[in-house]
Amino acid sequence: MLMCAYKLYAQNKDYTHVAVPFTSVKLTDSFWLPRLRTNAEVTIPASFARCESTGRVKNFEMAAAHAGKFCTVYPFDDTDIYKTIEGASYSLRIFPNPELEKYIDSLIAIVGKAQEPDGYLYTARTIDPAHPHPWSGTQRWQKERELSHELYNAGHLYEAAVAHYQATGKTNLLNIALKNANLVCATFGPDKLHVAPGHEIVEMGLVKLYRITGKPEYLQTAKFFIEQRGHYDGYDSTSRDEWKNGSYWQDNKPVVDQTEATGHAVRAGYLYSAVADVAALTGDQQFLKAIDTIWNNVVSKKMYVQGGVGSVPDGERFGDNYELPNATAYNETCAAIAQAFWNQRMFMLHGDSKYIDVLEKVMYNGLISGIGLDGKSFFYTNAMQVKSTSHSEVEEERSGWFVCSCCPTNLVRFLPAVPGYIYAQKDDQLYVNLFISSTANINVKNTNVEIVQQNNYPWDGDLKFTVNPKSATDFTVRMRIPGWARNEEMPSDLYNFQSVDDEPVVIKVNGEAVNYAIENGYAVLNKKWKKDDKVEMILPMPVRRVIANNKLVEDQGKVALQRGPIMYCAEWIDNDGKAANIILPGNTTFTESFKPNVLNGVEEVTAQVPAIIVDSTNNSVKTVQQKFTAIPYYAWANRGKGEMVVWFPQRVSDIDIIASIQQQKQQPK
Repeated sequence: MLMCAYKLYAQNKDYTHVAVPFTSVKLTDSFWLPRLRTNAEVTIPASFARCESTGRVKNFEMAAAHAGKFCTVYPFDDTDIYKTIEGASYSLRIFPNPELEKYIDSLIAIVGKAQEPDGYLYTARTIDPAHPHPWSGTQRWQKERELSHELYNAGHLYEAAVAHYQATGKTNLLNIALKNANLVCATFGPDKLHVAPGHEIVEMGLVKLYRITGKPEYLQTAKFFIEQRGHYDGYDSTSRDEWKNGSYWQDNKPVVDQTEATGHAVRAGYLYSAVADVAALTGDQQFLKAIDTIWNNVVSKKMYVQGGVGSVPDGERFGDNYELPNATAYNETCAAIAQAFWNQRMFMLHGDSKYIDVLEKVMYNGLISGIGLDGKSFFYTNAMQVKSTSHSEVEEERSGWFVCSCCPTNLVRFLPAVPGYIYAQKDDQLYVNLFISSTANINVKNTNVEIVQQNNYPWDGDLKFTVNPKSATDFTVRMRIPGWARNEEMPSDLYNFQSVDDEPVVIKVNGEAVNYAIENGYAVLNKKWKKDDKVEMILPMPVRRVIANNKLVEDQGKVALQRGPIMYCAEWIDNDGKAANIILPGNTTFTESFKPNVLNGVEEVTAQVPAIIVDSTNNSVKTVQQKFTAIPYYAWANRGKGEMVVWFPQRVSDIDIIASIQQQKQQPK
């Protein structure tokens, strides 16, 4: 029997730090709120429309009728509807829309009719069981370890169902998800079918269902799926081919024995997020040790300076340690989203700001770069450089949709969930993790506390907070002092600032500067808080030059630019038609200015710098002084197609004559 009403189930074990839910935080800022509004007004309607026009909705209608032919390309196309419902549900809490809510309910009804009586829901088979999708196998679950994505579809269904229930209180989609989850739990287990899901996320979804219902089978099955990895004897352990040895699916060895991020970067991020969930809820120390080790591997050896991961196009996967080429960087948008999920969970396990530092880097750079400022154009991959001679794998311009549309719909669901990343709690301690103007209502020591943020972040480091407890109450506010404000570009030696900035971070309480202790990257402010208490934190935001570990060979002798949490790049349109010919000597003086009419409002960085000019007619090369303009990395490719560069040489050391001449000939007009 399915439950008709649910409440969050109290767990005996769980994360030590708990995120304040998105339902408790109302944004008022000028950076994220407009993006969430564009998501609501443009991206979500466009996503639903494309699900209709491409046949994704039709697949469910045909599955309900048991007639027709699966009409899209991939068996995981069902998830685009689930992810869009998830994002639309979150969005309804911010921007109520009765018409959208009614439309979502109509889609849920279609999904429900496509579900088979025992709970199975997978249109690629249900439409015509005798002739399923080629990736699916002749029987249910037969190719789950490989390409069927049956459990991947289920995981996204569960995530959407929980979001819809939390946002609307309705159980129509949740009941569909629970019926499917009960089938999954009845099918897989120690004395049942054994498989490691080919594309993880069902584990995360099952944990969310467990949190709502308290049904132990959901948590047990999530843990079972994780523990199945590394036990399949059909792989060739001697092969270096990741598909043949199982590492593409993170299935080459048991999770507790894994020490390095391998394989498909999105799958990996979802797996590590689920391992964190299960470790928190079960107290499994081996799981905890494994993801701690893998996290250190990623941030110290496998992450690009803008937070992207998954450097290798072939397989959308992690490369070897320090394999972070710029010319062929892949950096799938979904992988950035998976990193955000994982780092939030790592913070909730440990309460250390370094995880939020990485989360912030990802969010403000390599994640939102995946969506155009118009809200309806996207990058599947996120390049590190685009030159006239760029490799074909590098996306040089945005697309309105993809045949494999996982990234656009993943952005749809991530963006409206941003309010849930700002604050966290542990007992009587309130953590301020992200700096986004907002009003939040949080229960601390059985007292309602309103906390109001007012800032112009990420452009300005002057952050103001008003703390309004219902009655005077003793508790601790922990303000994150970002790593970049403590001269730490990354919580590793993978990237560093070229020089130290000695300007201190100033914190004032009710107008008076205070001395503060720093614990795990947080300024600790402990007092009896009373109505209208004011806190101000001033973060210095000079332009910083970033250098790479000497094992990143391509980046040696080069610098990247960072201001606050924002990474910068140069685009052709601002720099005399090119970007790959710019040099940034060590003595360059930068000027910063906010441009409200450029790219929806950005802080530009400018300077006078040398640029290499090739005169192919006279077979000569020279350098000239010219104005240099850098924009936030996330905003590139919104003004046409042309060169883009993140890493700049500090001096001329060599010239590739053939490439230079080609670039001169192919210079954008």
